[in-house]
Order: sequence, then C-alpha cells, then structure tokens
Amino acid sequence: MDKKKVELYRKELLAKQEELLHAVSKSEQDGREADEEATQDIADKAANSYTKEFLFHRSDENRRVLQLVNEALERIRIGAYGRCAACGVEVQTKRLEAIPWARHCFECQDKQDQGLL
Repeated sequence: MDKKKVELYRKELLAKQEELLHAVSKSEQDGREADEEATQDIADKAANSYTKEFLFHRSDENRRVLQLVNEALERIRIGAYGRCAACGVEVQTKRLEAIPWARHCFECQDKQDQGLL
C-alpha cells in the first residue's frame, strides 16, 4: 500500500480515536451522574437502572472499537497495516475505506464471523 493512502487512513483512525475517547469519557460521566441521582420512586429507579445499563453497553462497544483503532494505528507504525491478520493477503481497499480498523480480509472476516477462525 502506498504511503499516501496509509497516511490518509492514519488520519481517519486518529480522528476516530479522538471521537471514541470523547464518547467513552462522556458515557462514564453520564453513568456517574445517573448513580448520583437520588430516586425514591420505583419507576424512577427502574429507568435509572436501564439508563446505566444502556450507557455501560454503549461504553463497552466504544471501548472495543477503540481497541481495534489502536491496534490499526500500531500496525501502521510497524508497517503491517493493510494486511490480513489471519492470512496475510492485502485487505481489500473498499473494506478499509468502510472500516479503516479492519483486521481481516473479506474471506477471513467471514470465517471469523462463523467461528471458524
């Protein structure tokens, strides 16, 4: 992969990293605020519990993607970006354009989704 394309992906990944760090921080703050609310009504407690669970799930998903973004940035740093982590072939350009933190080519991602990888 040429250096110009790698630099473009690096910039996209850094922007996504910043966005995710902000989102994780915001979710944590919102979760703490939900904990601080003193509720007496059982319906309010249920709503508060649901809100905390939703924020936890969203934060967990953001952390998972953030880890993938960080791994992609590391692959750029060591010169392995754009290669499938499983088979070593070059990851399709359309896949990287859609998901710059993709670790696998289409075929290996399909195998992973099926639990075969």
